[in-house]
Amino acid sequence: MTTRPVSGASLALALALAAALAWSPPATAAEPPDLTEVVVAEMRERAPVAAAAGDRTARVAADRRAGDWAFGTAVLTTRPGSEQLPEGWLFLAHRAGGAWTVALEGEPAFADLAGRAPLVGEEERALLVRQDGRRDVGATAGNDLRTGMALPFAVGQSWSMTSGPHGWSGSAAPWSSLDLAGGDQRVLAARAGAAYTMCTGWLRVIHDRGYATDYYHLWNSISVNGAAVGQGAFLGNTGTDVTCGGSASGRHVHFGLRQHNAYVGIAQHNIGKWVPQAGGAAYQGSALHGSARVNAGGALYNYGALGFTQGVVDANGGGTVNKRTGPGTGYGLAGAVADGTTVGIACSANGTSHTGRWGTSALWNRLTDGTWVSDAYLWTGVNGALNGNC
Repeated sequence: MTTRPVSGASLALALALAAALAWSPPATAAEPPDLTEVVVAEMRERAPVAAAAGDRTARVAADRRAGDWAFGTAVLTTRPGSEQLPEGWLFLAHRAGGAWTVALEGEPAFADLAGRAPLVGEEERALLVRQDGRRDVGATAGNDLRTGMALPFAVGQSWSMTSGPHGWSGSAAPWSSLDLAGGDQRVLAARAGAAYTMCTGWLRVIHDRGYATDYYHLWNSISVNGAAVGQGAFLGNTGTDVTCGGSASGRHVHFGLRQHNAYVGIAQHNIGKWVPQAGGAAYQGSALHGSARVNAGGALYNYGALGFTQGVVDANGGGTVNKRTGPGTGYGLAGAVADGTTVGIACSANGTSHTGRWGTSALWNRLTDGTWVSDAYLWTGVNGALNGNC
């Protein structure tokens, strides 16, 4: 057999062809999820039942971006006319190594991110961090019911409490919300804080002491992204807006109370010197100012916010409560104070025991005028000395 010599050109061509046939393109790394995808995944983790519902739509608005940080709102809407209202959270996100870490209100990581995010102002940061119950060394739901809030309309006006305590979405607990309507229809911030537009017609204001308030169904609502608002700041007008879902029968504001990033029962808290009371069913109930009770459908007069060292006299059905010169009935009379009166408390001490609407107590409060009243006949929001011991 004879062989033919292979030329250098032919050999080079053969080697190039072999190399081409052996080559395959390198594997391409999958693109990391974008911010919206990560936020939506976090919403599904946080509220799996709601997120899986067919009438829910996720809306993510990254209102603030700065380098590897983002801050905004994440809302699960529902259809207009639904019995369910939208659910929503503020979110914070940080990108490291090309991947986003996202935390929603109520997750421990949210407070951690809020504590160091450069796009959060210092006053706003303090409010957001205290929404985390682990870090809030002040008020805690259940044992300190003071809010420092007025009703969400002008002080001195009377509005109808069209519905007593009920859930954010109907009858489900906790019964965090009241429906209020009437007056000049101007909805105002119940207390100072940082305000956020969750979606059209829905605002959330983050307050001190771990509290927040929600306002829904508003018309002409302001557009805000963490703006500082004072108590009484205009938020919008009562309306029937359901852009993000739910239903509204007649213009009103759906006013909800939150603490430590979750809705809490509004009953027993003091709002505008009224103490809502749960009824036998959602939307029923009443509110107390001293011994004066207003049932659902009645009018609430906005007396303004109760101070943190003040109480409201509750004569438990009587017209007045006796004042004494010392902490007990063995001391001389020093006049009387009318049911529903706001009093300042200087300090407290033990004395004779009495039973009022809120239970039996041997505690007496020394008022700022120097007289004493049994704690059994005062709403103060705490069990024990309100302003230290005498």
